[in-house]
This record gives sequence, structure tokens and C-alpha cells, in this order.
Amino acid sequence: MIQYLTPVDKSVVAHREILPNGVLGKQINIYQNESNFPQLEGVKFVLLGVRECRNDVDYMGGTLNFDAVRKSFYALYPGNWPLSLVDLGDIMPGHEPADTYFALKSVVAELLELGILPIILGGSQDLLYAHYRAFDQIITMLNLVNIDHRFDLGDAQAAISNKSYVGKIIVDEPYNLFNYSVLGFQSYLNPPEEIALMDKLHFDACRLGALTHDLSLAEPILRNASLVSMDVSCIKSGDLSGHYHKSPNGFDSREICAMARYAGISNRVKSFGLYELKTFDSDERASNLIAQILWYFIEGVSFRVDDEDFYNDRDFITYSVPIDDLVLVFKKSNKTGRWWVELPFNSKTDNNLHNHALLPCTYDEYIGATNQEIPERWLKARLKNEV
Repeated sequence: MIQYLTPVDKSVVAHREILPNGVLGKQINIYQNESNFPQLEGVKFVLLGVRECRNDVDYMGGTLNFDAVRKSFYALYPGNWPLSLVDLGDIMPGHEPADTYFALKSVVAELLELGILPIILGGSQDLLYAHYRAFDQIITMLNLVNIDHRFDLGDAQAAISNKSYVGKIIVDEPYNLFNYSVLGFQSYLNPPEEIALMDKLHFDACRLGALTHDLSLAEPILRNASLVSMDVSCIKSGDLSGHYHKSPNGFDSREICAMARYAGISNRVKSFGLYELKTFDSDERASNLIAQILWYFIEGVSFRVDDEDFYNDRDFITYSVPIDDLVLVFKKSNKTGRWWVELPFNSKTDNNLHNHALLPCTYDEYIGATNQEIPERWLKARLKNEV
């Protein structure tokens, strides 16, 4: 993978030297020069920048760097958790964006094969297509969660852009997408036909207002994800950067950090990407917030609890809830208190559900079932498997 990587900028490495002892920057390994590539054996996390933004619909030229984000991240102190992280520097833009996609896919796939969790700092979010494709030989029937104010479905037949890439994920072979979820969408920013298509495909879509009212609604969706992407434009401009992002509505800084931690705590998440980043050198507030999002994701991963041994009845309490002619089976973990609902396997339709037989849910959905309300996520998952 080294042929695709550019070392961390010398100014960032020099900045690390003046930081106090104990901060993250003094505890991680950094790819500083081409003659000394870091050892990756036993590494848990890799931080990787991708300086590509030419398929941004608003691209006006110029270059991109993540130096300010790195400086802010390096200056943070770790939590009460072990840290094994390597900063592998950046993938530079190729001759064409497709070349950058190939490099990103190749590097992430190799890291996944090594059992390493890649954290991507990316430019335009069309890079998520390549990020997703890195899983082609790793996971079949992948759950993709996008923390975003838009669905970004677009036209699968049109040229890819940062507003039109999910359609290609859906229709391009190999067909590895089991579910696509969007957390924090804002209706007035999405075409009605995309909202209708999300519903037709039985994908999960949770509005910004619902999540800001009860952020815990995001936890079961993130718990079931393999890949989590975050478009930082979903953060309201007052909390991120009024210079680069203009939306008055969105997640605030505390909410977005909590979402990152939910993503980290999920036992299934194998990679995390932050997209639509800019060169934040002139806005310390933005680089500090991005650094703290990274911190909370890493903390979440460090506090994971293995509570999905569904074959061990001692680790769970099982509840059977009759609703009309159905019996919904709920399981509650004795370790974490998290809830799942069982999905019936239908061998006559598809075998996609072999790895999705237990669907993460909330305690409130269990209470709703006792009041004869079938959880909407259960219905969508069943319909998706019968299509």
C-alpha cells in the first residue's frame, strides 16, 4: 500500500514536538518519511487522509489538506483506554478521481484484511463509494450507515458526485449492500423522489428533529452497521464553521460527538469515515471539533463489550410477545442492557438473513410491542428480505 501514501506533512510532525508529554501525538506512530514505513502488526487503528474533492459539485479548484485537524487531534489527551494507532498520512489525488478511488479501495481493503480499523479523513463524499467497495472481499451483505443531512442517492446512470453516489453503490456489482441508513436527514434538502425511493427500498431514514429530540434512536441503527460515514455538513454551521458550511440547522457539537461514540461502541463497525472536510487552517473551531469526533469514536471502540453471543442463554433474557398471529421474540443482554428483536428466517425467499437474524432495537420498541405495536424497523427488515 505504500505506493499510494504520502507521509504526514513536516509542519505537523514539527508541531508534535512542541506538544506536552502524554498527548495523543506523542503516543501514536506517524508515517514521517518514505524510508521508514510504520509497522502495522498489532495495530488497532489507522488514520488516513484522502485529499480528493474534484467530484464535489461546487469544486472551484484548489488543494486540500488535513494539517489543522491533525494538529488538533495530536494535542488531545487519551482517555482511560489503550491506544494503538498509526497515522499513515494521505492519499493524494490521482490523475483522475477514479485513480484516487482505486487507491483508497486498495489501501482500506488491505487494512481490513490485517484486522485494522481504518479511520478516513476525506474530501468530497463521493469517496464513500470507494470506501464501501473496499469491503467487497471482506463482508457480504453490508450495512452502511450515513450520518448526513442528504440521502445522496442521485442518478445511478449519471456521473458520480458528492451528491450522487449511493445509487451506484446500490446498482453496481457485486451487490453487497443489505441496508442503507441515513441519520439526520432534513426533508427540505432532499428531492421528494429520493425520499420516496428510500421508503420503497425499505431503507432506514431518521429525521434530524427526531434524533435531536432523542439521540438514543440512533444507537440500534449504528449497532448494526459495518461501515459508518459522516458528512460533516450535517453539523450546524454555528458549531462547525460558518466560513465553509452555511446551514443554520444540523447536529450540535455534543450530539455529533455522541453519534461518533455510538458508532465506536458498535461491535460490528469495521471502518469510520469523515467526509466533506475542508482545509480548516483558518478556523480552529472546526479542526478542534473534527479532532474531538475522532476522539469519541476511538473511545467508543475502546469500550466495546462483546454482548452478541446469542447461543449462550445465560447472557440474555428472552421475552416472547404475542401480537395478533405473530410472536415477536426480544432478547436483552445481561452485560449491557441492549435489546434485539428476532427476525424469522424465510428459506423460500433469500438467505440474506443468516447474519441478520437478530435486529438491534430499543427498550421502547419492546414496550410498544407489549402494547400491540409492531416495530417499524422489524417490518422493514422483513420486507427487505422478501423482495
